[in-house]
Amino acid sequence: MSGQSGSPGPGAVPAATPLTTADGAPVVVRRSARRRRTVAAFWEDGTAVVAIPASFSRAQEREWVHRMLEKLRLQGARGARGTGRRRPRSDADLAAHAAELSAKYFGGRAVPSSVRWVTNQNSRWGSATPSEGTIRLSAKLQPMPQWVIDYVLLHELAHLLVAGHDAAFWRLLQAYPETERAKAFLDGVSFATSRGLASADAAGGGYDEAPDGTEVPAGAH
Repeated sequence: MSGQSGSPGPGAVPAATPLTTADGAPVVVRRSARRRRTVAAFWEDGTAVVAIPASFSRAQEREWVHRMLEKLRLQGARGARGTGRRRPRSDADLAAHAAELSAKYFGGRAVPSSVRWVTNQNSRWGSATPSEGTIRLSAKLQPMPQWVIDYVLLHELAHLLVAGHDAAFWRLLQAYPETERAKAFLDGVSFATSRGLASADAAGGGYDEAPDGTEVPAGAH
């Protein structure tokens, strides 16, 4: 019967195929009139975001999306190299990674009942409820370096063993070699964000690159 065919009619525009990364994560392209000479790529709540100047042609958009997604892929590979696994994106991945960290640094003594990403923590990177054994990490951590995520996760795991921030608590975290570096990193992000100096892509450890191939600091539009 006419009108029942699955083929688009004359002049119809076929639906665009949703963009995804090589491992299936969604991709969003953002055009900005304020962005004139740089292209940025960063992770935001599990989505790969590529920010480009509004003036870019479709051909330039395709070229730069491909180029910047490759940079994010390599960044993710570097971040996972120290642990031998991909970044923990899902709650299940995060719980499994927490068990690995507890075994490596705390002799497996910290055993959470649940570990999950949350989007409603705006003033804390992570939180734990020792009486229930639950741990929650802010989804804002996801784009950050893996060694920073590991520190926050270990920090909350340590709270399952020592509730406060006394000397015993910090002795536990001395086992992790990146503790001081991660604390300084997070302090810097918090400082910059509180003063409006950091954009989402800058805090996320993504990439900004000028169309001439020169990389520039994230957020320098």
